[in-house]
Amino acid sequence: MSHNLLAGKKGIIFGALNEKSIAWKVAQKAVQEGATIVLTNSPTALRMGELEILAKECNAEIIPADVTNMDDLKILFEKSMNILGGKVDFVLHSIGMSLNVRKNIPYVDANYDNLHKGLDISAMSLHRVLQTAWKLDAINEWGSVLALSYIAAQRVFPDYNDMADAKALLESVTRSFGYHYGKHRKVRVNTISQSPTYTKAGTGVKGFDGFYNFADKMSPLGNASADQCADYCISMFSDLTKMVTMQNLFHDGGFSFTGVSQEVLDDN
Repeated sequence: MSHNLLAGKKGIIFGALNEKSIAWKVAQKAVQEGATIVLTNSPTALRMGELEILAKECNAEIIPADVTNMDDLKILFEKSMNILGGKVDFVLHSIGMSLNVRKNIPYVDANYDNLHKGLDISAMSLHRVLQTAWKLDAINEWGSVLALSYIAAQRVFPDYNDMADAKALLESVTRSFGYHYGKHRKVRVNTISQSPTYTKAGTGVKGFDGFYNFADKMSPLGNASADQCADYCISMFSDLTKMVTMQNLFHDGGFSFTGVSQEVLDDN
């Protein structure tokens, strides 16, 4: 059921790949709540994914952009403002990639070229997006920028590998740029730390099924789904959360503050 929470708002959604993507579901719900959006992903991801289907459903245009390329990001924001008829009100950064994870290289044997690429794509891309928007004055006052994170930024999950470092950097960029953008244009910048979720990126982590089940048993409310995460994102894009910024917001059914659950004890 729509509440028109985003009526008249305009946004850019980074990272939708297929119908399991959180970004995909955020795009759907944003449009249902009255927003007009532009979709973007890397040229490589666009070849692999199914974004044309989502674009048709949401009546949205697709603008390819490599988030490590400043020229691409400048073109993305300029074209988006032209298509949408003005500045944007919200941006979703749903981007993450680790070559070391893809190649099954252990954390202690990290290939540093791979690591640098992963940090650039997964974390510094948020800085690039925010810097581009800042220079173009592309986000309206009280706009909202969200990036998706994970609790491995704070705690050790061995198989999450160097993506944990990327998420820690992502959250640091959120705090630091969030301060400056808040002072400059009252733009809010936050991360949402989501439960393990069956997306393409999530299932690429070694032992994902076992960990998903463990987290579900640990969390008093169970794991939060991609649909529920999308609902949370919509609330963060809305005017109901105008004073929330520089935060890492856990959306994980209580996992982040649970030491142990009875279900986990009963399994041992």
